[in-house]
Amino acid sequence: MPHNVCRILSDPRKVAVTQGFQVICRGDTEQMLSWCSSTTPMLPVLEGVVMELQDCALPLLREIVPTDKEEVAFKDLDAAILVGSMPRKEGMERKDLLKANVAIFKSQGTALEKYAKKTVKVLVVGNPANTNCLIAAKSAPSIPKENFSCLTRLDHNRARSQVAMRCGVPATHVRNVIIWGNHSSTQYPDVHHCLVNMSGSDLACFDAVKDDAWLKGDFISTVQQRGAAVIKARKLSSAMSAAKAICDHMRDIWSGTPEGEFISMGVYSSGNSYGVPDDLIYSFPVQIKDKTWKVVDGLAINDFSRSKMDATAAELIEERDTAVTFLGV
Repeated sequence: MPHNVCRILSDPRKVAVTQGFQVICRGDTEQMLSWCSSTTPMLPVLEGVVMELQDCALPLLREIVPTDKEEVAFKDLDAAILVGSMPRKEGMERKDLLKANVAIFKSQGTALEKYAKKTVKVLVVGNPANTNCLIAAKSAPSIPKENFSCLTRLDHNRARSQVAMRCGVPATHVRNVIIWGNHSSTQYPDVHHCLVNMSGSDLACFDAVKDDAWLKGDFISTVQQRGAAVIKARKLSSAMSAAKAICDHMRDIWSGTPEGEFISMGVYSSGNSYGVPDDLIYSFPVQIKDKTWKVVDGLAINDFSRSKMDATAAELIEERDTAVTFLGV
């Protein structure tokens, strides 16, 4: 299908974006209706986002509905992108941050349960994204937990780009990096299964980079701390790169992953083959087909990787156990 020709659907995809003034998303091959949800005081700002979307003349966007009403925003959704969350403020204890976000994502999960389609695909972006995603899923018990995921694609893209720059190749020549665990500074960017196409041949990442110390040291810390580095430089959190990662994530859910490639998503951990504790939203390597993700099994895990995977799991367990005390279920 030519890129400038849209498929006319009798039933366009319905997408909600919470705190819609923070992020703009669009579909690739299917028409969509966009419900941008925000708090009442921010509705004037949301109107500005609506004007910008209208002015883009996007070929696949049929209608935009700005609203502060959950029953409007979440009605019959095909996809929900939950961006808004409570950021950590100076002097705020972590338990207070988790408590504030439990209230937000319990409310949104309850709204999804009440109004959205049971097939809705839910992407949580607002931090702490993994635990917020788990709370939303627990608050929507009739929607399969496999329909909920959190964004670690931004970290995945960061890792891919760092390797590409180091090797002097386009980012498209780097595939199968992995982000394990939490979308936090404990995440583990893993390149032990990564391939880099150099001069037409696929090389293992360690052979392509030829600097094991960098791959086990500065590379990992750079990806882990990239969000903080962006904030320090521009005094605002990631915007364009986050929006691009959201689009990548949702496109792959709808269209699937290329043969032989996997991407990183925070998904429900129960039943995984890597020894990650159950009942977490944990980032794994996944492949997607027919809108269904599957964790890539059988990847060798060395002691170096195991220790880092366990460390980020421990953080997620602590977050979960604190958050569920505020859930009231």
